[in-house]
Amino acid sequence: MPFKSPASQLSRLGPGLVLCFAATGLAFTIHAVLPAVPAMTLAVALGLLSANIPGTSVLTAGRARPGLDFAGKHLMRAGIVLLGLKVSIQDVLGLGWLSLVLIAGVVLVSFVGTYGLARLLRLPGETALLIATGFSICGASAIGAMAAVRRIRHQDTVLPVALVTLCGTLAIGVLPLLMHPLNLNPEQFGAWTGASVHDVGQVVATAQTAGTAALAIAVVVKLTRVVLLAPVVAAAGLHQRIDHVRKRANGTGHQDAGSDGKFPPIVPLFVVGFLAMVAVRSMGWAPPAVLDMAALVQDILLASALFGLGSAVRVRTLIHTGGRAMMVALGSWLIIASLGLVAARIMIR
Repeated sequence: MPFKSPASQLSRLGPGLVLCFAATGLAFTIHAVLPAVPAMTLAVALGLLSANIPGTSVLTAGRARPGLDFAGKHLMRAGIVLLGLKVSIQDVLGLGWLSLVLIAGVVLVSFVGTYGLARLLRLPGETALLIATGFSICGASAIGAMAAVRRIRHQDTVLPVALVTLCGTLAIGVLPLLMHPLNLNPEQFGAWTGASVHDVGQVVATAQTAGTAALAIAVVVKLTRVVLLAPVVAAAGLHQRIDHVRKRANGTGHQDAGSDGKFPPIVPLFVVGFLAMVAVRSMGWAPPAVLDMAALVQDILLASALFGLGSAVRVRTLIHTGGRAMMVALGSWLIIASLGLVAARIMIR
């Protein structure tokens, strides 16, 4: 690969990155005025708009595209690393073993159920895997991690990210309306939200409608799901390698490896960084000021990444190609919401 000077790299990536950060600033401004709408959702929405409005679509498809793709891939990974600073193992263990088993069960069953539904509706295997990962664990962050370990093309993550963001946004409006009909107290509602809503920001926006008690347990339950990102990604990487060995033994080649015949690490480096940040938070090595600053930087990175991904979605193409994927997404949303409700009722009686 030829060496590119920092000046040439800046010239190539600059327009897209400037657009990402400008859109992120706008998303946070709108969120400050309308706190019920998460900044991450706004970032995706702004990306979708930029890709489909005649004036800006030329820019997002042309000169800004390299920087937008860079944000969707690399800024997403950096955001995942910093996400680890929100997770404290002590808080997770404080839920109790029954709750941990229930949360793990929700993740596992929703993952398998979503993947099975996607394959039943004949979605490609990698698309099915990404949707299952995003809906069962932690939305776009999980999709990015799974795409890295399976070496799935960046372009193929766009549709799953759009779908998981859409359904998470629907949850913000729908779940609070069901709290009283389902006879849930605030703690149960918070546990349900944390167990079934995808993105951390969406969990906060949904749970806070029921008060601080609901919000507190929702965040802990949600971050417990986030912890499962590492083992699920590692399992997917290990499965890929075992499948590769089997195919070579059968003489069917090594098409799952990279162009150099090698596989990426079973656990990508940025997931290792995520686990390291979990350890830093759990050991109490980061003072509150550092945690606050890291949370802000993480939000900026993830919002910028989501804008970059959203800017690659063409509504016309989505309508023509995303019908079955939309059915899978809505089915997965119902699966995880139902499982999360059962788990919440058992966890908190």
